[in-house]
Amino acid sequence: MEARGKVGEFWIVKGVNADDCICVDVGFLSRFDITCVQCVVLIAGIAILVTALLIWMSEKKQAAVGRREMQILLGWYIVISLAEIFSVGGFMNSADLDKVVKGFSAVHIGSITAFFWTLFIFAIVKFQYLDDGTLLSIGLVLGSGLIIFAGTGYIALDTAFQWTSQFVYSGDYKNLALYVLYLIEPLIMIALYVILATIVVLMVLGERKPMLLLGLTGLLFAIGQIFNFVASVHICNATNGKIDGSLFQTLFSLLSVTSLWFFWTLITEDSWNDGPQPDSGYA
Repeated sequence: MEARGKVGEFWIVKGVNADDCICVDVGFLSRFDITCVQCVVLIAGIAILVTALLIWMSEKKQAAVGRREMQILLGWYIVISLAEIFSVGGFMNSADLDKVVKGFSAVHIGSITAFFWTLFIFAIVKFQYLDDGTLLSIGLVLGSGLIIFAGTGYIALDTAFQWTSQFVYSGDYKNLALYVLYLIEPLIMIALYVILATIVVLMVLGERKPMLLLGLTGLLFAIGQIFNFVASVHICNATNGKIDGSLFQTLFSLLSVTSLWFFWTLITEDSWNDGPQPDSGYA
């Protein structure tokens, strides 16, 4: 998937614009003949392993607020990483598998929008209007995320295959709907999460230390996006297509998610110190 800064400029097929710099299949680490695409796949694979570890570590935090909800959020990140591996990994370059690649690209976009929506819902869970870990809370978090995933995925698939011609309005694959869902929706969800998390930390918990981790999480995410949307083309041109910003974006996204997990543990660690609590059956 490729995006640009102007409203509505979203390409579901990378490289349709003549000015695009494409990451070529040439090793930038000549001694090992490792390509930039392979590095992205490697980091995405590491992200899956690290996230699985975080899910397992979350399971041990019996008294932590939003434990199941955090695991759902991390699960979406695993889906993002898996879809990234198959959509950009170059495993299916033949024309016969082009439809499969587009399918994984749709899953990639859908899981990204679902991840950030779940992030917003996860922030609401911290206020405990509903008991976290209950069937109702889990159903709200997971169910709403699946609805967002399915809706966005359908729009992406319709854009790629032009089933209805409702979501593609030019020959350049520009798409306002995907632009909003892929770029604008995450920004809105992030802003809402930061606001709600700040209220919880400063006004409910009366703490300041966790804000450092929240700020670090935002900084790592922002750095990744700068590499992806600003620096990528310059890096790609300077290295003759041997490397681009997607490598760094994938890395900093992993670091950001990891930092987010530590932020969550920090604001609930007092509960952990009270010892394990009886399991409600869902939490």
